Amino acid sequence: MSDDKNIRGPQDRSRINTSEDYELQYWSEKFGISRERLIEALEQVGNSADKVEEYLSNR
Repeated sequence: MSDDKNIRGPQDRSRINTSEDYELQYWSEKFGISRERLIEALEQVGNSADKVEEYLSNR
């Protein structure tokens, strides 16, 4: 099954897909941070949504 680009939420809510702009937008809005801040967090802890959320809550 291929990705439907009309669906703008993440397919796997446990991981952040950095290859898709709409996923970066979704997660930055969900966490209430800028895209740049999200990318910084992803570089620090990887693409696990839980790890990113934990990282952001500790900062």
